[in-house]
Amino acid sequence: MYPVSRTPGAPACLAACVCLALFPLLAHADEPDSIKTLDTLVVTSAAPSSPLNWVTDPRLPRQPVPASDGADYLKTVPGFSAIRNGGTNGDPVLRGMSGSRLNILTNDGNLLGACPSRMDNPLSYIAPETYDRLTVIKGPQSVRWGAGASAGTVRFERDMPRFDAPGMELQASALGGSNSRNDQMLDAIFGSRPGYVRVNGNRSESGDYRDGNGEVVPSRWRKWNADVAVGWTPDADTVVELNAGTGDALARYAGRGMDGAAFKRSSYGLRFERGNLPGAWDKLQASLYYNEADHLMDNYTLRTPNPNGSMPMPMASNVARRTSGGRIASEWRWQDVAIVAGIDAQDSRHRKRKGMGRDTWRQMPWTRDAELSNTGAFAELTFGEDTPRRWVSGLRVDKAQAKDLRLTSGMMSMPNPTAGQTREQTLGSGFLRYERDHGQAWTWYAGLGHSERMPDYWELFSADAGPAGSVNAFAGVKPEKTTQLDLGLQFRGRTLDAWVSAYAGRLQDYILFTYRSGGMMGSSTRAGNVDARIAGAEAGLEWRPAQGLKLGSTLAYAWGENRDEQRPLPQIPPLEGRFSASWEHARWSTGALLRVVAGQDRVAQDEGNVVARDLGPSAGFATLSLNAAYRISDGLRASAGVDNLFDRAYAEHLNLAGSADFGFPADPVRINEPGRTLWLKLDYRY
Repeated sequence: MYPVSRTPGAPACLAACVCLALFPLLAHADEPDSIKTLDTLVVTSAAPSSPLNWVTDPRLPRQPVPASDGADYLKTVPGFSAIRNGGTNGDPVLRGMSGSRLNILTNDGNLLGACPSRMDNPLSYIAPETYDRLTVIKGPQSVRWGAGASAGTVRFERDMPRFDAPGMELQASALGGSNSRNDQMLDAIFGSRPGYVRVNGNRSESGDYRDGNGEVVPSRWRKWNADVAVGWTPDADTVVELNAGTGDALARYAGRGMDGAAFKRSSYGLRFERGNLPGAWDKLQASLYYNEADHLMDNYTLRTPNPNGSMPMPMASNVARRTSGGRIASEWRWQDVAIVAGIDAQDSRHRKRKGMGRDTWRQMPWTRDAELSNTGAFAELTFGEDTPRRWVSGLRVDKAQAKDLRLTSGMMSMPNPTAGQTREQTLGSGFLRYERDHGQAWTWYAGLGHSERMPDYWELFSADAGPAGSVNAFAGVKPEKTTQLDLGLQFRGRTLDAWVSAYAGRLQDYILFTYRSGGMMGSSTRAGNVDARIAGAEAGLEWRPAQGLKLGSTLAYAWGENRDEQRPLPQIPPLEGRFSASWEHARWSTGALLRVVAGQDRVAQDEGNVVARDLGPSAGFATLSLNAAYRISDGLRASAGVDNLFDRAYAEHLNLAGSADFGFPADPVRINEPGRTLWLKLDYRY
């Protein structure tokens, strides 16, 4: 259907890699101080900025090839992985936990996907390079950013800038590489003393890739986003911002019966911040947001329906989800005591339509099937802020509500026994953590957190059946409760940084999906609750033995057990290690990344979560990537790289089964990752 090139532009990219690596040898040794600073490509994650908090700039160059979505980017943070679909839009997993256990925020608002199988998970709509800051909070160790974040919280943020005089800031980049990959990004800010205007956008495109065996993997995508923000800064302590954005995409999936023919996004927001308030009152923040995802799935735009497959005729499903909400929070400080308190609310409405035949869905009426809402109040208290001994605690209370608007349910579209019914739950969350500094070098912490999570849309409405004895999942699936202990130690030295974090948790009423295939009724899913345990650790090391030379490594391990059935939890990632080396001098840098992943034989082959199931034990693998960068001028940098240098054929453990419609075997088979990939990127900053 679409032309596929193994490595279009490969000779040019390879030549660029070699030239960039060798050119510094011909350059003058003495460079002006003003150009000796270079943003080295990040190949292993930096140490946490504070206990259980990772903060980074998502615009920093990273390897492997720059991410096309948020899940790709998060995979560079130890503890993160993704359930793979092929080229793009993987579903993020943190410490083996996925779905709404991971709270995803953009500018402190939620943009929730609409697909009942999470084809358009929230990170599908996020272009990391258009944000200023990425913050990751691991575990239930914060209550201020929304309900139910038992695995953690991910925040993509854009700054609200201030200008004392008329000025402009500009960032732009362009990327080209194998498989017809080409990206462009522009971020421009114009401002003066009374305010600013910010415009940013990106476009990303790729063709189908080939794996290490030379086989074509359906994985084509094309994405674009555009956002604008107008800010008013009447004084040095106040800012008000109005923002709006839109975007769309298409994505071909090797592991699904349909492709994503549209990922339309509409976003609106209002943010307010006031600082330097009188007395102990330090800061007031408030925000409102409105986000809508309009997602189209079909089996004919990006593929030809297989007459011998499970979907022989053209068909399409159009789903949409509107999520609106807001929050208000205040901060107070008295000497070494700090308090953050506030309220937040969210309302989400889901609708759908579908049709048999090409484009017949356009004439079908929308049907609303679900309404969900949540209202919460939270407070976090810190004793000993900015001192060597700190106690940090938080409490949160949420009132969650879900309303079933479906007239029919189940595989046979029988009358829905819970039509018109509403579920309400009052949920509590909290944590207590002790942090201790020993001089400037050592920090350790221990924290106990508890989170209660309302079942989300996918768990309440997508399953064909609920727990045994219940009429359906909406009536029978219980809220999930997580209690987790987090421990960590960090060392910061002149030539060595090292850190380790470990966790152990108990999950009561863990929401687990069971998949059944074959038989007269075809495939079906059942959602239920089990008791489970999880444990694991992440660690990192960076050694700087000489000026400009860095050696780094990270390790991540996760473990999970279904206690009710005495078997492993499904979709737990294997042990993974990353080992890197980089050399920086004057205008140039070079680096290498070795990624080693162990085999995984702890599987629950008949069990799964809402997106995927275990496909059986997986083999380990190792890949090597190289990169080089050269600063052409103070504002212009060229970087190039080769990923999977030895063209290794391998597949990730967390994976969807390849679809028989694309020539994969009918039995489940993992989707292989890209083979050797070359890329070249230009970054400009003004």
